[in-house]
Amino acid sequence: MSDRRKLGLKAGSPARDPHRAPVRGGATGPLRDRSRPAPAHPELPPRDTPHPTQPSPPRHRDFSPSRPWGEDQRPRPAPQAPRPQGPASPRPAEGPRLSRVMAERGIASRREADAWIEAGWVRVDGRLAVLGQRVQGTEAIAVDPAARKEQARRVTILLHKPLGYVSGQAEDGHPPAATLVTSDKRWAEDRGLPWHPGHARGLAPAGRLDIDSTGLLVLTQDGRVARHLIGEDSDVEKEYLVRVEPLAPGAFPPDGLERLRHGLELDGRRLRPARVSWANEDQLRFVLREGRKRQIRRMCELVGLKVIALKRVRIGSVVLGKLPPGQWRYLRDDERF
Repeated sequence: MSDRRKLGLKAGSPARDPHRAPVRGGATGPLRDRSRPAPAHPELPPRDTPHPTQPSPPRHRDFSPSRPWGEDQRPRPAPQAPRPQGPASPRPAEGPRLSRVMAERGIASRREADAWIEAGWVRVDGRLAVLGQRVQGTEAIAVDPAARKEQARRVTILLHKPLGYVSGQAEDGHPPAATLVTSDKRWAEDRGLPWHPGHARGLAPAGRLDIDSTGLLVLTQDGRVARHLIGEDSDVEKEYLVRVEPLAPGAFPPDGLERLRHGLELDGRRLRPARVSWANEDQLRFVLREGRKRQIRRMCELVGLKVIALKRVRIGSVVLGKLPPGQWRYLRDDERF
């Protein structure tokens, strides 16, 4: 038998229930029945209930990288719906297209201007232009020097068009005059640029001659030249030698020349004044500043004359000269229409 004191129950303690689990943790107070909820304290709120006057802090701090550290972590207010606005103000009237303004200023043709804008070679008031842009017409337009170099490589051809060729596209089996621009048809006395096959591509007639007419025909790759010669506001002179004969027996009416010079109408439109004189007894010299379809032939018919032959000998200050029929030469750098 050991000398140690045996642990026992204090006097007055109830007997231990043999079926109850032992209490761990050294409880010093009286044991309560855990199967029943603990009674609420009369002065303190329940443990899981926040204080009525102070909100409980968030349990997890927001460390999102999109929010800088140290920033107020309070929830942000929800975005408000936009306020209804009145009707939009009417859009201002749109101005002309940039390519049109460039053509009117003589910078380039519309087609060239669009190509330059698309290539990023045009700036409007210092900003890069976009294709289809509209302007007011007072802006400063700047063109990159690269565009000028590209334009400088475009050629203009002077051709002595013979009979049987059309000025533009092939028509009724007649070939276009541009098919004559080949190396073997170049005038031997031409001292212009060295021949390159690319010079025969993309040539467009700047002014037309019908199938039965001959003389100076301008074919160009340069849109500025075309607009200068055949644009609506073009004022370039074209000179023709026209062989005529009377439609009916009799003398030429005395007022015939005066009517040819000014006083005739075609298709309900009055013609511009023209300079008309006799070159010899059966040939008239016409100097016009416009080019209506078959204009000279129709003018002569109105005064009783029939055109037998028509030849264009000058456009502006550029003359046909000794260029043989069916041959061509380059427009020289010192020549201007």
